Amino acid sequence: MSRKPHVNFQFFMAATVNTSFVGILRVILLTALCLFSFAPGSIVWSQEPVPTPTPFVDPISPADVIPAPLPNDPPPVAPNFASPLRPMPSSERIGVSADQPLTLTLDGAIQLALDNNNDIDTVRREKQISEFRLMSARGVYDPFIAAESYYERASTPTASAIGGAVNGAVTQTRFFGSGGISGLSPRFGGSYSARLDASRTTTSNTNAFLNPQFPSILALGYTQPLWRGLRIDNQRRVIEISKRNIAITDSQLRQQAIDVVAGVERAYWDLVFAMRNLQVQIDAVRQARDQFESNRRQVERGVLAPIELVAAGAQITTLEQAVYSAQESVTRAENTLKTLMLPDRNAPEWQRAITPVSVVEIDTPTLGLEASLAEALRNRPELDQLAETAAINEIDKRFFRDQTKPEINLVGTYTSQGLAGTETPAAINPTTGLSRVPPNLVGGFGQSFTNLLQQDYPTFRVGITIGIPWGNRVAKANLGIAEVEGARIRDLRDRAEQLIEAEVRNALQALRSAEARLASARATRVAAEQLAESEERQFRAGTTTFYLVQQRQLELVTARSRELQARTDLNKAISDLHRVLGRTLVENNIELR
Repeated sequence: MSRKPHVNFQFFMAATVNTSFVGILRVILLTALCLFSFAPGSIVWSQEPVPTPTPFVDPISPADVIPAPLPNDPPPVAPNFASPLRPMPSSERIGVSADQPLTLTLDGAIQLALDNNNDIDTVRREKQISEFRLMSARGVYDPFIAAESYYERASTPTASAIGGAVNGAVTQTRFFGSGGISGLSPRFGGSYSARLDASRTTTSNTNAFLNPQFPSILALGYTQPLWRGLRIDNQRRVIEISKRNIAITDSQLRQQAIDVVAGVERAYWDLVFAMRNLQVQIDAVRQARDQFESNRRQVERGVLAPIELVAAGAQITTLEQAVYSAQESVTRAENTLKTLMLPDRNAPEWQRAITPVSVVEIDTPTLGLEASLAEALRNRPELDQLAETAAINEIDKRFFRDQTKPEINLVGTYTSQGLAGTETPAAINPTTGLSRVPPNLVGGFGQSFTNLLQQDYPTFRVGITIGIPWGNRVAKANLGIAEVEGARIRDLRDRAEQLIEAEVRNALQALRSAEARLASARATRVAAEQLAESEERQFRAGTTTFYLVQQRQLELVTARSRELQARTDLNKAISDLHRVLGRTLVENNIELR
Protein backbone atom coordinates (compact mmCIF):
# COMPACT_ATOMS: atom_id res chain seq x y z
CA MET A 1 0.00 0.00 0.00
CA SER A 2 1.40 3.35 -0.96
CA ARG A 3 1.59 6.05 1.59
CA LYS A 4 -0.34 9.21 0.96
CA PRO A 5 0.90 12.48 2.21
CA HIS A 6 -1.21 14.02 5.09
CA VAL A 7 -1.07 17.62 5.87
CA ASN A 8 -1.41 18.31 9.63
CA PHE A 9 -2.14 21.93 10.29
CA GLN A 10 -1.54 22.32 14.02
CA PHE A 11 -0.91 25.73 15.42
CA PHE A 12 -1.53 27.43 18.69
CA MET A 13 -2.94 30.84 19.44
CA ALA A 14 -1.39 32.88 22.21
CA ALA A 15 -3.78 35.35 23.84
CA THR A 16 -1.42 36.68 26.37
CA VAL A 17 0.03 40.11 25.76
CA ASN A 18 3.40 40.61 27.29
CA THR A 19 5.40 43.76 26.81
CA SER A 20 8.66 42.22 28.01
CA PHE A 21 11.41 41.14 25.66
CA VAL A 22 10.84 37.46 26.26
CA GLY A 23 7.16 37.85 25.47
CA ILE A 24 7.89 39.67 22.22
CA LEU A 25 10.40 36.98 21.17
CA ARG A 26 7.84 34.25 21.87
CA VAL A 27 5.25 35.96 19.70
CA ILE A 28 7.76 36.26 16.81
CA LEU A 29 8.65 32.55 16.99
CA LEU A 30 4.99 31.47 17.04
CA THR A 31 4.22 33.68 14.03
CA ALA A 32 7.12 32.22 12.02
CA LEU A 33 6.01 28.70 12.88
CA CYS A 34 2.49 29.40 11.65
CA LEU A 35 3.74 30.87 8.34
CA PHE A 36 6.02 27.88 7.75
CA SER A 37 3.12 25.45 8.33
CA PHE A 38 0.99 27.07 5.60
CA ALA A 39 3.83 27.28 3.09
CA PRO A 40 3.93 24.82 0.09
CA GLY A 41 5.89 21.67 0.73
CA SER A 42 5.17 21.68 4.35
CA ILE A 43 4.01 18.06 4.31
CA VAL A 44 4.14 15.69 7.21
CA TRP A 45 3.80 11.96 6.50
CA SER A 46 1.48 10.44 9.05
CA GLN A 47 1.54 6.78 10.02
CA GLU A 48 -2.09 6.76 11.19
CA PRO A 49 -5.12 8.78 10.21
CA VAL A 50 -5.91 11.66 12.56
CA PRO A 51 -9.39 11.42 14.07
CA THR A 52 -11.84 14.20 13.35
CA PRO A 53 -12.33 16.36 16.48
CA THR A 54 -15.84 16.42 17.97
CA PRO A 55 -17.34 19.92 17.83
CA PHE A 56 -18.02 21.56 21.23
CA VAL A 57 -21.70 22.09 21.99
CA ASP A 58 -22.54 24.87 24.53
CA PRO A 59 -25.37 23.68 26.85
CA ILE A 60 -26.56 27.30 27.30
CA SER A 61 -28.67 28.60 24.50
CA PRO A 62 -28.07 32.08 23.06
CA ALA A 63 -31.41 33.21 24.46
CA ASP A 64 -30.15 32.55 27.99
CA VAL A 65 -27.27 35.02 27.73
CA ILE A 66 -29.38 37.98 26.70
CA PRO A 67 -28.92 40.57 29.51
CA ALA A 68 -31.99 41.73 31.42
CA PRO A 69 -33.24 45.18 30.46
CA LEU A 70 -32.13 48.03 32.76
CA PRO A 71 -34.60 50.65 34.08
CA ASN A 72 -34.82 53.97 32.36
CA ASP A 73 -32.63 56.80 33.61
CA PRO A 74 -34.38 58.93 36.28
CA PRO A 75 -35.23 62.51 35.42
CA PRO A 76 -32.48 64.98 36.35
CA VAL A 77 -32.80 66.58 39.77
CA ALA A 78 -31.07 69.96 40.30
CA PRO A 79 -28.76 69.46 37.27
CA ASN A 80 -26.96 72.75 37.90
CA PHE A 81 -26.10 72.02 41.57
CA ALA A 82 -22.50 72.54 42.59
CA SER A 83 -21.04 72.66 46.08
CA PRO A 84 -19.44 76.09 46.45
CA LEU A 85 -16.07 76.44 48.06
CA ARG A 86 -16.54 77.93 51.52
CA PRO A 87 -13.93 80.17 53.06
CA MET A 88 -12.09 78.96 56.12
CA PRO A 89 -13.71 79.97 59.43
CA SER A 90 -12.44 83.13 61.04
CA SER A 91 -9.91 82.85 63.82
CA GLU A 92 -12.05 85.17 65.97
CA ARG A 93 -14.32 83.58 68.55
CA ILE A 94 -18.01 84.41 68.81
CA GLY A 95 -18.89 87.24 71.20
CA VAL A 96 -15.37 87.60 72.58
CA SER A 97 -12.98 90.46 71.96
CA ALA A 98 -9.31 89.61 72.08
CA ASP A 99 -8.42 93.30 72.59
CA GLN A 100 -9.44 93.21 76.27
CA PRO A 101 -8.23 89.90 77.72
CA LEU A 102 -9.22 89.00 81.27
CA THR A 103 -6.14 87.69 83.06
CA LEU A 104 -7.45 85.27 85.65
CA THR A 105 -5.89 83.08 88.29
CA LEU A 106 -7.61 80.08 89.79
CA ASP A 107 -8.04 81.88 93.12
CA GLY A 108 -9.58 84.85 91.33
CA ALA A 109 -12.03 82.61 89.50
CA ILE A 110 -13.03 80.94 92.77
CA GLN A 111 -13.56 84.30 94.46
CA LEU A 112 -15.76 85.53 91.62
CA ALA A 113 -17.79 82.33 91.78
CA LEU A 114 -18.31 82.58 95.54
CA ASP A 115 -19.42 86.21 95.19
CA ASN A 116 -21.64 85.84 92.13
CA ASN A 117 -22.71 82.24 91.72
CA ASN A 118 -26.49 81.98 91.60
CA ASP A 119 -26.60 78.56 93.27
CA ILE A 120 -24.68 79.88 96.27
CA ASP A 121 -26.96 82.91 96.42
CA THR A 122 -29.95 80.57 96.47
CA VAL A 123 -28.58 78.66 99.46
CA ARG A 124 -27.77 81.96 101.18
CA ARG A 125 -31.39 82.98 100.75
CA GLU A 126 -32.47 79.67 102.22
CA LYS A 127 -30.30 80.33 105.26
CA GLN A 128 -31.84 83.77 105.69
CA ILE A 129 -35.30 82.24 105.45
CA SER A 130 -34.37 79.69 108.13
CA GLU A 131 -33.14 82.47 110.41
CA PHE A 132 -36.40 84.36 109.97
CA ARG A 133 -38.31 81.19 110.71
CA LEU A 134 -36.41 80.82 113.97
CA MET A 135 -37.24 84.42 114.81
CA SER A 136 -40.88 83.68 114.06
CA ALA A 137 -40.82 80.58 116.25
CA ARG A 138 -39.33 82.52 119.16
CA GLY A 139 -41.90 85.25 118.65
CA VAL A 140 -44.55 83.01 120.19
CA TYR A 141 -43.10 84.06 123.56
CA ASP A 142 -43.48 87.75 122.87
CA PRO A 143 -45.93 89.26 125.37
CA PHE A 144 -49.29 90.26 123.95
CA ILE A 145 -50.49 93.64 125.16
CA ALA A 146 -54.16 94.48 124.75
CA ALA A 147 -56.16 97.59 125.65
CA GLU A 148 -59.82 98.40 125.44
CA SER A 149 -61.99 101.45 126.17
CA TYR A 150 -65.57 102.32 125.43
CA TYR A 151 -68.60 104.34 126.53
CA GLU A 152 -71.77 102.52 127.46
CA ARG A 153 -75.28 103.68 128.37
CA ALA A 154 -77.80 101.09 129.50
CA SER A 155 -81.39 101.41 130.64
CA THR A 156 -82.89 98.58 132.64
CA PRO A 157 -86.63 98.40 133.36
CA THR A 158 -87.35 98.03 137.04
CA ALA A 159 -90.78 97.62 138.65
CA SER A 160 -89.60 97.55 142.28
CA ALA A 161 -88.97 100.48 144.57
CA ILE A 162 -86.06 98.59 146.01
CA GLY A 163 -84.39 98.76 142.61
CA GLY A 164 -84.33 102.57 142.86
CA ALA A 165 -86.08 103.02 139.57
CA VAL A 166 -87.19 106.38 138.32
CA ASN A 167 -90.20 106.20 136.03
CA GLY A 168 -89.87 102.40 136.00
CA ALA A 169 -86.27 102.22 134.74
CA VAL A 170 -82.69 102.51 135.92
CA THR A 171 -80.28 104.22 133.56
CA GLN A 172 -76.54 103.61 133.88
CA THR A 173 -73.68 105.20 131.93
CA ARG A 174 -70.12 103.97 131.99
CA PHE A 175 -66.74 105.06 130.67
CA PHE A 176 -64.70 101.83 130.65
CA GLY A 177 -60.98 101.34 130.17
CA SER A 178 -58.95 98.12 130.29
CA GLY A 179 -55.36 97.07 129.63
CA GLY A 180 -53.59 93.79 129.98
CA ILE A 181 -50.69 91.55 129.03
CA SER A 182 -50.58 87.82 128.37
CA GLY A 183 -48.14 85.32 126.98
CA LEU A 184 -46.34 82.00 127.23
CA SER A 185 -43.42 81.10 129.41
CA PRO A 186 -40.30 79.92 127.49
CA ARG A 187 -39.58 77.46 130.27
CA PHE A 188 -41.78 74.65 131.57
CA GLY A 189 -44.60 75.47 129.12
CA GLY A 190 -46.61 77.78 131.38
CA SER A 191 -48.90 80.66 130.40
CA TYR A 192 -49.61 83.92 132.23
CA SER A 193 -52.04 86.84 132.09
CA ALA A 194 -52.45 90.17 133.87
CA ARG A 195 -55.34 92.62 133.42
CA LEU A 196 -56.33 95.98 134.92
CA ASP A 197 -59.89 97.34 134.50
CA ALA A 198 -61.18 100.74 135.58
CA SER A 199 -64.39 102.64 134.88
CA ARG A 200 -66.48 105.68 135.84
CA THR A 201 -70.09 104.74 136.37
CA THR A 202 -73.13 106.94 136.94
CA THR A 203 -76.61 105.64 137.66
CA SER A 204 -80.14 106.88 138.16
CA ASN A 205 -80.71 104.38 140.94
CA THR A 206 -82.01 106.33 143.92
CA ASN A 207 -80.69 103.74 146.35
CA ALA A 208 -77.04 104.07 145.26
CA PHE A 209 -74.69 105.31 147.98
CA LEU A 210 -71.92 106.36 145.53
CA ASN A 211 -72.69 108.23 142.32
CA PRO A 212 -70.56 108.47 140.32
CA GLN A 213 -68.37 105.61 141.44
CA PHE A 214 -64.95 104.44 140.20
CA PRO A 215 -64.46 100.64 140.39
CA SER A 216 -61.08 99.05 139.49
CA ILE A 217 -59.95 95.43 139.21
CA LEU A 218 -56.49 93.81 138.91
CA ALA A 219 -56.56 90.14 137.83
CA LEU A 220 -53.47 87.86 137.62
CA GLY A 221 -53.43 84.27 136.34
CA TYR A 222 -50.92 81.50 135.64
CA THR A 223 -51.32 77.98 134.26
CA GLN A 224 -48.53 75.43 134.68
CA PRO A 225 -48.52 71.99 132.96
CA LEU A 226 -47.58 69.21 135.36
CA TRP A 227 -47.22 66.31 132.89
CA ARG A 228 -47.95 66.85 129.21
CA GLY A 229 -46.18 69.98 128.00
CA LEU A 230 -43.84 70.29 130.99
CA ARG A 231 -40.60 69.27 129.27
CA ILE A 232 -41.58 69.97 125.69
CA ASP A 233 -44.49 71.53 123.89
CA ASN A 234 -45.20 72.51 120.31
CA GLN A 235 -43.65 75.96 120.71
CA ARG A 236 -40.34 74.63 122.03
CA ARG A 237 -40.44 71.88 119.41
CA VAL A 238 -40.74 74.38 116.58
CA ILE A 239 -37.88 76.48 117.99
CA GLU A 240 -35.55 73.50 118.29
CA ILE A 241 -36.40 72.34 114.78
CA SER A 242 -35.78 75.87 113.45
CA LYS A 243 -32.33 75.85 115.06
CA ARG A 244 -31.54 72.53 113.42
CA ASN A 245 -32.78 73.82 110.08
CA ILE A 246 -30.33 76.71 110.33
CA ALA A 247 -27.55 74.20 110.95
CA ILE A 248 -28.75 72.25 107.89
CA THR A 249 -28.70 75.37 105.70
CA ASP A 250 -25.18 76.13 106.98
CA SER A 251 -24.12 72.65 105.92
CA GLN A 252 -25.92 73.04 102.59
CA LEU A 253 -24.15 76.34 102.00
CA ARG A 254 -20.84 74.65 102.74
CA GLN A 255 -21.68 71.77 100.41
CA GLN A 256 -22.76 74.15 97.66
CA ALA A 257 -19.58 76.15 98.07
CA ILE A 258 -17.53 72.95 97.81
CA ASP A 259 -19.38 71.92 94.66
CA VAL A 260 -19.00 75.35 93.09
CA VAL A 261 -15.30 75.58 93.91
CA ALA A 262 -14.71 72.07 92.57
CA GLY A 263 -16.69 72.95 89.44
CA VAL A 264 -14.65 76.12 88.95
CA GLU A 265 -11.43 74.16 89.34
CA ARG A 266 -12.52 71.60 86.74
CA ALA A 267 -13.70 74.30 84.34
CA TYR A 268 -10.49 76.28 84.85
CA TRP A 269 -8.26 73.31 84.08
CA ASP A 270 -10.44 72.39 81.10
CA LEU A 271 -9.91 75.91 79.76
CA VAL A 272 -6.17 75.64 80.37
CA PHE A 273 -6.07 72.37 78.43
CA ALA A 274 -8.22 73.74 75.62
CA MET A 275 -6.00 76.79 75.15
CA ARG A 276 -2.76 74.83 75.33
CA ASN A 277 -4.16 72.23 72.97
CA LEU A 278 -5.14 75.00 70.58
CA GLN A 279 -1.56 76.23 70.67
CA VAL A 280 -0.30 72.70 69.95
CA GLN A 281 -2.60 72.42 66.94
CA ILE A 282 -1.54 75.84 65.65
CA ASP A 283 2.13 74.88 66.00
CA ALA A 284 1.41 71.68 64.09
CA VAL A 285 -0.14 73.69 61.23
CA ARG A 286 2.86 76.00 61.16
CA GLN A 287 5.22 73.05 61.03
CA ALA A 288 3.17 71.49 58.23
CA ARG A 289 3.31 74.75 56.28
CA ASP A 290 7.09 74.89 56.68
CA GLN A 291 7.23 71.30 55.40
CA PHE A 292 5.03 72.31 52.47
CA GLU A 293 7.44 75.10 51.52
CA SER A 294 10.39 72.71 51.80
CA ASN A 295 8.61 70.19 49.56
CA ARG A 296 7.77 72.89 47.04
CA ARG A 297 11.42 73.89 46.71
CA GLN A 298 12.46 70.26 46.25
CA VAL A 299 9.77 69.75 43.61
CA GLU A 300 11.06 72.79 41.74
CA ARG A 301 14.57 71.29 41.77
CA GLY A 302 13.20 67.94 40.61
CA VAL A 303 14.15 66.09 43.79
CA LEU A 304 10.54 65.21 44.73
CA ALA A 305 7.58 64.22 42.64
CA PRO A 306 4.79 66.82 42.41
CA ILE A 307 2.41 64.46 44.19
CA GLU A 308 4.41 64.98 47.41
CA LEU A 309 3.37 68.63 47.30
CA VAL A 310 -0.27 67.58 47.12
CA ALA A 311 0.22 65.31 50.14
CA ALA A 312 1.76 68.18 52.12
CA GLY A 313 -1.18 70.41 51.27
CA ALA A 314 -3.64 67.73 52.34
CA GLN A 315 -1.86 67.44 55.66
CA ILE A 316 -2.17 71.20 56.22
CA THR A 317 -5.92 71.17 55.64
CA THR A 318 -6.32 68.17 57.94
CA LEU A 319 -4.44 69.91 60.72
CA GLU A 320 -6.41 73.11 60.16
CA GLN A 321 -9.60 71.19 60.91
CA ALA A 322 -8.09 70.19 64.25
CA VAL A 323 -7.28 73.86 64.91
CA TYR A 324 -10.88 74.95 64.50
CA SER A 325 -12.15 72.06 66.58
CA ALA A 326 -9.73 73.08 69.34
CA GLN A 327 -10.92 76.67 68.99
CA GLU A 328 -14.49 75.56 69.54
CA SER A 329 -13.38 73.64 72.64
CA VAL A 330 -11.78 76.82 74.00
CA THR A 331 -15.05 78.71 73.57
CA ARG A 332 -17.09 76.00 75.25
CA ALA A 333 -14.68 75.70 78.19
CA GLU A 334 -14.56 79.48 78.61
CA ASN A 335 -18.35 79.79 78.59
CA THR A 336 -18.64 77.03 81.19
CA LEU A 337 -16.25 78.88 83.49
CA LYS A 338 -18.05 82.18 82.95
CA THR A 339 -21.37 80.56 83.80
CA LEU A 340 -19.97 79.59 87.20
CA MET A 341 -18.30 82.95 87.88
CA LEU A 342 -20.61 85.66 86.58
CA PRO A 343 -23.89 86.79 88.17
CA ASP A 344 -26.00 87.16 85.02
CA ARG A 345 -25.90 87.40 81.23
CA ASN A 346 -25.32 91.17 81.31
CA ALA A 347 -21.93 90.98 83.02
CA PRO A 348 -19.25 92.77 80.93
CA GLU A 349 -16.84 89.86 81.37
CA TRP A 350 -18.87 87.90 78.81
CA GLN A 351 -17.26 90.08 76.11
CA ARG A 352 -13.69 89.48 77.31
CA ALA A 353 -11.43 86.54 76.55
CA ILE A 354 -10.14 84.75 79.65
CA THR A 355 -6.42 84.13 79.91
CA PRO A 356 -5.62 81.64 82.72
CA VAL A 357 -2.27 82.32 84.36
CA SER A 358 -2.13 79.94 87.32
CA VAL A 359 0.69 77.42 87.57
CA VAL A 360 -0.32 74.13 86.00
CA GLU A 361 2.04 71.94 87.98
CA ILE A 362 0.34 71.04 91.30
CA ASP A 363 1.80 68.94 94.07
CA THR A 364 0.14 65.55 94.22
CA PRO A 365 -1.12 64.63 97.71
CA THR A 366 -0.12 61.32 99.20
CA LEU A 367 -2.82 59.81 101.38
CA GLY A 368 -3.69 56.34 102.57
CA LEU A 369 -7.10 54.77 102.27
CA GLU A 370 -7.91 54.54 105.98
CA ALA A 371 -6.86 58.11 106.73
CA SER A 372 -8.81 59.37 103.73
CA LEU A 373 -11.95 57.50 104.77
CA ALA A 374 -11.76 58.84 108.32
CA GLU A 375 -11.30 62.40 107.06
CA ALA A 376 -14.17 62.10 104.59
CA LEU A 377 -16.57 60.70 107.21
CA ARG A 378 -15.58 63.56 109.50
CA ASN A 379 -15.83 66.42 106.99
CA ARG A 380 -18.50 65.57 104.45
CA PRO A 381 -21.45 68.02 104.65
CA GLU A 382 -23.95 65.33 103.63
CA LEU A 383 -23.32 63.45 106.86
CA ASP A 384 -23.72 66.66 108.88
CA GLN A 385 -27.08 67.24 107.23
CA LEU A 386 -28.19 63.70 108.00
CA ALA A 387 -27.06 64.14 111.62
CA GLU A 388 -29.16 67.30 111.94
CA THR A 389 -32.09 65.54 110.32
CA ALA A 390 -31.75 62.71 112.85
CA ALA A 391 -31.70 65.31 115.65
CA ILE A 392 -34.93 66.81 114.30
CA ASN A 393 -36.45 63.35 114.28
CA GLU A 394 -35.49 62.88 117.94
CA ILE A 395 -37.23 66.17 118.76
CA ASP A 396 -40.36 64.96 116.99
CA LYS A 397 -40.29 61.67 118.86
CA ARG A 398 -39.93 63.46 122.19
CA PHE A 399 -42.85 65.75 121.41
CA PHE A 400 -45.22 63.10 120.10
CA ARG A 401 -44.33 60.76 122.99
CA ASP A 402 -45.17 63.60 125.37
CA GLN A 403 -48.48 64.11 123.58
CA THR A 404 -49.54 60.60 124.51
CA LYS A 405 -49.59 61.57 128.21
CA PRO A 406 -52.66 62.96 130.04
CA GLU A 407 -52.99 66.72 130.37
CA ILE A 408 -52.73 67.86 134.00
CA ASN A 409 -52.39 71.59 134.67
CA LEU A 410 -52.03 73.65 137.84
CA VAL A 411 -54.16 76.80 137.60
CA GLY A 412 -53.92 79.81 139.93
CA THR A 413 -55.61 83.24 139.83
CA TYR A 414 -55.45 86.29 142.07
CA THR A 415 -57.82 89.28 141.89
CA SER A 416 -57.65 92.58 143.77
CA GLN A 417 -60.46 95.16 143.61
CA GLY A 418 -60.73 98.83 144.39
CA LEU A 419 -63.67 101.20 144.65
CA ALA A 420 -64.33 104.89 145.36
CA GLY A 421 -67.01 107.42 144.59
CA THR A 422 -69.05 110.44 145.59
CA GLU A 423 -71.56 110.05 148.35
CA THR A 424 -75.25 110.49 147.57
CA PRO A 425 -78.04 111.59 149.95
CA ALA A 426 -79.04 107.99 150.21
CA ALA A 427 -75.73 107.26 151.92
CA ILE A 428 -76.73 109.34 154.96
CA ASN A 429 -78.43 107.43 157.73
CA PRO A 430 -81.66 109.30 158.49
CA THR A 431 -81.55 108.23 162.11
CA THR A 432 -77.97 109.07 163.02
CA GLY A 433 -77.26 111.53 160.25
CA LEU A 434 -73.96 109.80 159.61
CA SER A 435 -72.65 108.41 156.30
CA ARG A 436 -73.07 104.71 155.81
CA VAL A 437 -70.13 104.63 153.34
CA PRO A 438 -66.67 103.78 154.71
CA PRO A 439 -64.28 106.73 154.47
CA ASN A 440 -61.77 104.80 152.29
CA LEU A 441 -64.41 104.44 149.59
CA VAL A 442 -65.03 108.14 149.24
CA GLY A 443 -62.98 109.74 146.49
CA GLY A 444 -62.10 109.45 142.83
CA PHE A 445 -59.81 107.27 140.67
CA GLY A 446 -56.88 107.87 142.99
CA GLN A 447 -58.67 106.50 146.00
CA SER A 448 -59.94 103.55 143.97
CA PHE A 449 -56.38 102.61 142.84
CA THR A 450 -55.14 103.08 146.41
CA ASN A 451 -57.68 100.58 147.64
CA LEU A 452 -56.64 98.28 144.76
CA LEU A 453 -52.95 98.37 145.63
CA GLN A 454 -53.57 97.96 149.35
CA GLN A 455 -55.22 94.65 148.44
CA ASP A 456 -58.00 95.20 150.92
CA TYR A 457 -60.39 93.16 148.77
CA PRO A 458 -58.42 90.18 147.34
CA THR A 459 -59.66 86.95 145.75
CA PHE A 460 -57.54 83.76 145.45
CA ARG A 461 -58.14 80.58 143.51
CA VAL A 462 -55.90 77.54 143.05
CA GLY A 463 -56.90 74.36 141.26
CA ILE A 464 -55.97 71.49 138.94
CA THR A 465 -57.43 70.70 135.56
CA ILE A 466 -57.20 67.23 134.06
CA GLY A 467 -57.82 66.26 130.45
CA ILE A 468 -57.51 62.73 129.05
CA PRO A 469 -58.19 62.28 125.33
CA TRP A 470 -59.93 58.95 124.84
CA GLY A 471 -57.79 56.66 122.65
CA ASN A 472 -55.42 59.47 121.66
CA ARG A 473 -54.82 57.82 118.28
CA VAL A 474 -53.54 61.03 116.70
CA ALA A 475 -50.58 61.30 119.06
CA LYS A 476 -49.86 57.57 118.83
CA ALA A 477 -49.92 57.65 115.03
CA ASN A 478 -47.62 60.68 114.93
CA LEU A 479 -45.20 58.92 117.27
CA GLY A 480 -45.22 55.83 115.04
CA ILE A 481 -44.50 57.97 111.98
CA ALA A 482 -41.58 59.62 113.77
CA GLU A 483 -40.08 56.27 114.75
CA VAL A 484 -40.33 54.93 111.20
CA GLU A 485 -38.80 58.16 109.92
CA GLY A 486 -35.89 57.64 112.31
CA ALA A 487 -35.25 54.20 110.85
CA ARG A 488 -35.37 55.65 107.35
CA ILE A 489 -32.82 58.31 108.30
CA ARG A 490 -30.48 55.62 109.60
CA ASP A 491 -30.78 53.79 106.29
CA LEU A 492 -30.00 56.99 104.43
CA ARG A 493 -26.90 57.53 106.54
CA ASP A 494 -25.69 53.98 105.90
CA ARG A 495 -26.24 54.55 102.20
CA ALA A 496 -24.39 57.87 102.29
CA GLU A 497 -21.43 56.30 104.09
CA GLN A 498 -21.27 53.56 101.46
CA LEU A 499 -21.25 56.16 98.68
CA ILE A 500 -18.51 58.09 100.46
CA GLU A 501 -16.50 54.88 100.80
CA ALA A 502 -16.81 54.26 97.06
CA GLU A 503 -16.02 57.88 96.17
CA VAL A 504 -12.88 57.91 98.30
CA ARG A 505 -11.64 54.68 96.77
CA ASN A 506 -12.42 55.88 93.25
CA ALA A 507 -10.78 59.26 93.87
CA LEU A 508 -7.58 57.70 95.19
CA GLN A 509 -7.45 55.27 92.26
CA ALA A 510 -8.13 58.06 89.77
CA LEU A 511 -5.33 60.12 91.30
CA ARG A 512 -2.87 57.25 91.04
CA SER A 513 -3.93 56.41 87.49
CA ALA A 514 -3.76 60.04 86.36
CA GLU A 515 -0.28 60.39 87.80
CA ALA A 516 0.86 57.23 86.01
CA ARG A 517 -0.76 58.35 82.73
CA LEU A 518 1.04 61.67 82.94
CA ALA A 519 4.41 59.94 83.33
CA SER A 520 3.66 57.64 80.40
CA ALA A 521 2.35 60.47 78.24
CA ARG A 522 5.44 62.56 78.93
CA ALA A 523 7.71 59.66 77.93
CA THR A 524 5.61 59.07 74.82
CA ARG A 525 5.89 62.73 73.83
CA VAL A 526 9.68 62.72 74.23
CA ALA A 527 9.94 59.58 72.09
CA ALA A 528 7.59 61.06 69.47
CA GLU A 529 9.76 64.19 69.24
CA GLN A 530 12.88 62.09 68.69
CA LEU A 531 11.16 59.92 66.07
CA ALA A 532 9.81 62.97 64.23
CA GLU A 533 13.24 64.62 64.15
CA SER A 534 14.86 61.40 62.95
CA GLU A 535 12.27 60.92 60.19
CA GLU A 536 12.75 64.49 58.99
CA ARG A 537 16.52 64.00 58.80
CA GLN A 538 16.05 60.80 56.81
CA PHE A 539 13.61 62.59 54.49
CA ARG A 540 16.12 65.36 53.81
CA ALA A 541 18.71 62.67 53.13
CA GLY A 542 16.33 60.94 50.70
CA THR A 543 16.14 57.65 52.60
CA THR A 544 12.44 57.79 53.52
CA THR A 545 9.13 59.02 52.14
CA PHE A 546 7.04 62.04 52.99
CA TYR A 547 4.21 59.73 54.04
CA LEU A 548 6.29 58.46 56.96
CA VAL A 549 7.22 62.03 57.85
CA GLN A 550 3.52 62.88 57.99
CA GLN A 551 2.82 59.93 60.24
CA ARG A 552 5.57 60.94 62.66
CA GLN A 553 4.33 64.51 62.77
CA LEU A 554 0.76 63.43 63.46
CA GLU A 555 1.98 61.08 66.16
CA LEU A 556 3.87 63.96 67.76
CA VAL A 557 0.80 66.19 67.76
CA THR A 558 -1.25 63.39 69.30
CA ALA A 559 1.41 62.75 71.94
CA ARG A 560 1.55 66.41 72.93
CA SER A 561 -2.24 66.59 73.22
CA ARG A 562 -2.33 63.45 75.31
CA GLU A 563 0.32 64.83 77.64
CA LEU A 564 -1.71 68.01 78.11
CA GLN A 565 -4.83 65.93 78.71
CA ALA A 566 -3.00 63.78 81.25
CA ARG A 567 -1.80 66.87 83.12
CA THR A 568 -5.34 68.25 83.12
CA ASP A 569 -6.74 64.92 84.31
CA LEU A 570 -4.26 64.87 87.18
CA ASN A 571 -5.21 68.39 88.30
CA LYS A 572 -8.89 67.49 88.11
CA ALA A 573 -8.24 64.28 90.04
CA ILE A 574 -6.57 66.30 92.80
CA SER A 575 -9.56 68.65 92.91
CA ASP A 576 -11.98 65.75 93.02
CA LEU A 577 -10.04 64.12 95.87
CA HIS A 578 -10.25 67.33 97.88
CA ARG A 579 -14.00 67.45 97.23
CA VAL A 580 -14.48 63.83 98.26
CA LEU A 581 -12.53 64.39 101.48
CA GLY A 582 -14.48 67.59 102.24
CA ARG A 583 -11.33 69.71 102.36
CA THR A 584 -11.90 71.85 99.26
CA LEU A 585 -12.55 75.03 101.25
CA VAL A 586 -9.55 74.44 103.51
CA GLU A 587 -7.21 73.80 100.58
CA ASN A 588 -8.32 77.09 98.98
CA ASN A 589 -8.22 79.09 102.25
CA ILE A 590 -11.96 79.79 102.14
CA GLU A 591 -13.93 80.58 105.28
CA LEU A 592 -17.70 80.83 105.14
CA ARG A 593 -19.33 83.40 107.37
